[in-house]
Amino acid sequence: MQAMDAEQNDQNVTAHPSPPPPQTLSKNAQKRQLKQQRMEAKKAERRAAMKEHKKKEGERKRKEWEEMLASVDEEERLKLIESRKGLRKERMEKRSEEKEKKTQRLTNAKEHGQNIVVDLDFSDLMTPNEINSLAQQIMYCYAVNRRCASPCHLWLTGCNGEMGSQLQRLPGFDKWIIEKENRPYIEALQDEKHNLVYLTADSESILHELDPKKMYIVGGLVDRNRWKGITMKKAQEQGIQTAKLPIGNYLKMSSSQVLTVNQVIEILLKFLETRDWKTSFFQVIPQRKRGGADSEDCQGDVEGGEENEEGENRLEIKKKRTESPSSD
Repeated sequence: MQAMDAEQNDQNVTAHPSPPPPQTLSKNAQKRQLKQQRMEAKKAERRAAMKEHKKKEGERKRKEWEEMLASVDEEERLKLIESRKGLRKERMEKRSEEKEKKTQRLTNAKEHGQNIVVDLDFSDLMTPNEINSLAQQIMYCYAVNRRCASPCHLWLTGCNGEMGSQLQRLPGFDKWIIEKENRPYIEALQDEKHNLVYLTADSESILHELDPKKMYIVGGLVDRNRWKGITMKKAQEQGIQTAKLPIGNYLKMSSSQVLTVNQVIEILLKFLETRDWKTSFFQVIPQRKRGGADSEDCQGDVEGGEENEEGENRLEIKKKRTESPSSD
């Protein structure tokens, strides 16, 4: 009987193994976690404040409108109401026209635009907060591209797992006019392998011009300081070309020599518009990252998505929120 009880206990232990002990975070990881929690708390406070401000502003305008209508006779009141309806209709028609033009430009870019690929095949190397940050950067990339007179054709490859889930939460993501691939780019674009160029700071080749036939890849990895050289190694193992932006020819980076995914793509979009690298760099790279300019001896260069600039990107995204895509 005791033997049977012992055997039964062994089976219970096997069926319900005790959970592994929780991993202890390093001091730096704890600091990052606390910083992230503070940022999330401040973000919630800002949202609540903005919501309250918007509510009060709406009430104020409604009260002013009602007071204006009450201060005039019936005939004037009808004129004011009709005028307001006409202005509202005009605004809606203008928005619809602008939206249609943006949609047409993005559709044309599928055939004639510069192809830019964001490699999202690194989600297993990032924390949930970093994945969320990258998703926000991608939303900003699409919003900026939509506004361009000559947009590029964006590709997102490796859209699966937690990264895919975060993308699906973005407003109107299902209607974005881009290419979405669950497969890695090396599989999805195997017929174009000879035209793939990975943009990496570790490359010895400097990108002087954008070739319309090439497909330029930007690594989608936040806080790549933990994974130095990972994109260069990946490109070499896959046997594809690499290049780095010519930032060192025009300015000297101050402390960090890395940029976020949205900043790299915005630089490429600016260059497509101006064909001027210096103008593109100075219009996109934050002032705090620029240590000097017009120095041909500077060695600073960049690679997409290497640094988690959460605060900066959130400010940019919030500033552009009204233009962020929600239906196309």
